[in-house]
Amino acid sequence: MDAASLVSPGALVGVAFALGLIVGSFLNVVIHRLPRGESIVLPGSHCPACGHGITAWENLPVLSYLWLRGRCRSCGAAISPRYPLVELLTGGLFALLIAVQGVSWMTPLWLVFAAALIAVAAIDFDHRLIPDEISLGGLVVGLIAVPVLRSLEGTPYSSALFESGLGALLGGGMLWTVGFAHARISTALGRSFDHWPGEDEELPRPTSLDYWVWFPGLGFGDVKLLAMIGAFLGPYGVVETILAAALVGLVLGLGWAVVERNWSSPFGFAPAIAIGAIGVLLSPAHLLTQSW
Repeated sequence: MDAASLVSPGALVGVAFALGLIVGSFLNVVIHRLPRGESIVLPGSHCPACGHGITAWENLPVLSYLWLRGRCRSCGAAISPRYPLVELLTGGLFALLIAVQGVSWMTPLWLVFAAALIAVAAIDFDHRLIPDEISLGGLVVGLIAVPVLRSLEGTPYSSALFESGLGALLGGGMLWTVGFAHARISTALGRSFDHWPGEDEELPRPTSLDYWVWFPGLGFGDVKLLAMIGAFLGPYGVVETILAAALVGLVLGLGWAVVERNWSSPFGFAPAIAIGAIGVLLSPAHLLTQSW
């Protein structure tokens, strides 16, 4: 009898929710600081408006926001409601993962994967930027940890390693192929874009790195993100993620265009990719094919 079987499913879900709230609080720091090139460790949490150091009781997930009525105790500056929303989202997703999947060797890694997707979605929404620390760092973690943990669950290590690597190649390769082909066709047809190659900049040539990684309408960060997702979800999972992300992206794009009242307004694609990947992770098909 394993330790997890000694704890009721409801208690495990509750623990996962509480853990998610704590992780979500940390994700708020990551989301705010990482795209600005700031350390996520030092200095400690503080008010962006006045620099007031946030005490432990002021940093309780969700509860402190409610207690402070959404304002800094020192200067009264408004605290964005995104902070408790990210905490609740992370807590809810952690709880849902445990409720749907139960507990296994892969559980800690799935929670890390989910947290990374939340952070990436929020950062890309704000800055249209996907930090390499998350995408490439996650890719390395996926390629190393997923085969090891899968082998502990009974999948042959060589098979798990091959499929994790294949998933990474498919995830990054498929989106790169689309972006590269679009760039080359657009160039051949003489199409122009406001943001590519940019004012007073020449089109990239085959001898430059930009020719291979800089595309109109597609950030290379999306390519690296899908490679990371492929390392975690495998070849089938990443293909399903791309299909789901295309549909989610269409809905989000239309909604963004309505909000901005501009049908050509750019927006980050990572939120759609993240939603697609989480949907695949929680789907019955994924649960029934844990060996991909």
